[in-house]
Amino acid sequence: MSEKIKIHIRNNHWKEGFLPCDEEGEKNNTITKEEFEKGLSQYPEIKDKIEYLIDWDDDNFKSSMKSADVLLGWQFPTDNLKEIAPNLKWIHVISAGVNHLSPFDWMKEDLVLTNSSGVHAKKAGEFGLMSILMLQNHMTRLVTHQKNKEFVSLLGKPIEGRNVVVVGTGSLGGSMIKHISQLGANVIGVNRKGKSVEGCSKVITFDQIDEVLPIADFLYCAVPETEETKGLINKERLDKLKKTCGIVNIGRQSVLDYEYLKTKLEKNEIAGAILDVFSTEPIPKSSNLWDTPNLIITPHVSSDSEGNYIEMVLKIFFKNLKLFLEKKELINQVDRKLGY
Repeated sequence: MSEKIKIHIRNNHWKEGFLPCDEEGEKNNTITKEEFEKGLSQYPEIKDKIEYLIDWDDDNFKSSMKSADVLLGWQFPTDNLKEIAPNLKWIHVISAGVNHLSPFDWMKEDLVLTNSSGVHAKKAGEFGLMSILMLQNHMTRLVTHQKNKEFVSLLGKPIEGRNVVVVGTGSLGGSMIKHISQLGANVIGVNRKGKSVEGCSKVITFDQIDEVLPIADFLYCAVPETEETKGLINKERLDKLKKTCGIVNIGRQSVLDYEYLKTKLEKNEIAGAILDVFSTEPIPKSSNLWDTPNLIITPHVSSDSEGNYIEMVLKIFFKNLKLFLEKKELINQVDRKLGY
């Protein structure tokens, strides 16, 4: 290890088809010198033990990575990274999801990958609560009526006693569960191991999900993209849902069959849906999702906090940097086999 730990910080300019996908996203996800120094000031004992370069895209990536010990960023080239960065020991990703980097065969055996899981929880919980209550009060249908200039009364009722099936009970789903359960909803959690979750009346595994879909008043998807979750809510499982069921997805598009969901919405076989994540972002103007009735599209904003997102990311990073310098185990390590 070199005398000082060398950190390469890679920011990304926005471009269509990638994250960040607009100027606001770029602004919210940019690590500035001021923010980095502010975070570093909380750890005066490590200030003299590091040196860092804040870079953009590929500007100085190859030359800087030749001697870098640590990479901090979101999107970066993985081809030949072993050769480009022979000293690289740890990568911290500024997002919770890392599916854009999989499969992980580009990683050296001893390379550690950590994510920013947890920074999204508070905002995602509030967004989730809002989404379920919007569906409960027919907002997706009311928006469609507004587009059609139809003044139709649709009455909702309190959420108490309604069945909310939450697929993915980690920091994103778990935060929403805490909110919705306090309002008296009956929450059924779905996770890999059937591990108990505060606020859930029952927790089942992914392979047991067929048991609860027919009773779901709301289906809330908050899982990352993994081999286990791809295609989890497929055509057959969508057909198990009641016509009055509402759906929210803040996880990944690959989890849910959007094309068949569109068909169900058009036939009024699903009450409404709120979708926040898409395989291609921004969604092309030619996408048939735009005109789907009883659907609200949000542009991947369910979990990012305005103004302080990078500040929260850096809190995790600097906590880990201290552990890294002390040669201790890092938090938020990604399991390559699980994909999160």
